[in-house]
This record gives sequence, C-alpha cells and structure tokens, in this order.
Amino acid sequence: MTGPETLVAGLRKAGIRDERVLSAMAEVPRHQFVPATFADHAWDDVALPIGAGQTISQPYVVALMTAALQLTERDQILEIGTGSGYQTAILARLARRVFTIERHRPLLLEAEARFRALRLLNVTTRFGDGSKGWQEPAPFDRILVTAASPQSPKALLDLLAPGGILVAPLGHERELQRLVRIPRDADGTMYCEELAKVRFVPLVSGLPREQATG
Repeated sequence: MTGPETLVAGLRKAGIRDERVLSAMAEVPRHQFVPATFADHAWDDVALPIGAGQTISQPYVVALMTAALQLTERDQILEIGTGSGYQTAILARLARRVFTIERHRPLLLEAEARFRALRLLNVTTRFGDGSKGWQEPAPFDRILVTAASPQSPKALLDLLAPGGILVAPLGHERELQRLVRIPRDADGTMYCEELAKVRFVPLVSGLPREQATG
C-alpha cells in the first residue's frame, strides 16, 4: 500500500510541476474518497470504481486537469460531475469557492458527508443536470468538466468569464478522448489547446429516471 509521498513523487516524475497542486494532492486524504473494497489502492495512480457506473479519476489526470486551470485563491469554480468529491476537495484547497453539480444523488450525498468531515466550507453542491451548468452564480473564473462530450460544451462555455479557462475531455464514449483547455480572452475570443489523451464517462443530459423525482 503506497501513500501520499509516493504518489506525489510519481506525479512530479510524470511532469506535474505546479507545487500548489502537488501540495493539495498530498493533503487531501484520497483513501476517504474510495469504497472500502479498494482502500489498499487508494494512493495508487489508478482510477477506481465508486458506484453508479462512475469512477474516481486517476490521480495523474486529476493533477493534470487541476494544473491546467491555473488556479488562484480568488477564483470561483464550476465543477461538472462531483462523483466521490475527490477532485472537488482538491479544487477547494486552491480556490475561493467551488460550485459542483452531480446527477447521481447517492454519490452526491456521500460526497457532501466527506466535505463536512473535512470542513470544506467553500464548497456548494447541487443535485442536477450538469450539462446545463449553473446559471445563478455565473460567470465562473474556471470550469472543470469531469465527463466527456462529443464537442465543446457551449452551454458551459457561455458561463465562463472573460479571462477564464475551461478544462474538459472531448470525444465519444468507448474511444480515446482529447483532454482540452479552452481559455477565454478578455475580448471573448476562445481557442482550444489539447493536453492529453484520456478516457472519461460521457456527459449525459437529464437525470437518472429513478432519481429525477426522488
């Protein structure tokens, strides 16, 4: 069983250079975000299942996406796909406020309990359809999408402030996807930079039928 020091050393060797991100990866107790069945692998650099057909992402991918956001302590972030809450907890240590949306209610309830246990008071959660974004707190300085859409998610890009950055995987399910960063210049111009090849669950519109009215 490895630990945070081994994980961070591996991330640094793999090319992650942002020291704030590496510190957050060391501080957030990943073992509290994985099912007990996989506790022995909590600090391994692998993705793990968390239920509802979802996963907790590989730490390298979490670090890469977080570093790509170029976060400051003043930033307000929108995260699409709370999942276990692990990525959320990393973001909460690096930015002013995180708004996070999850479409699977059981996962969200578990994540909220973890946020309370860790006293992450700058996280606001919502059960809902993340593909539509979150209008009320917009615009956002940064947007992180943890599920893949076939093309750039316009509804989410519309919520990005000038000078902001969106990071998301693009591509179809069951194929290698492109992890991209989309900065928005002060004049509103946006462009796309490819960062890596990844595999994510698809960004799905709507809510699971059994949870929509629950």
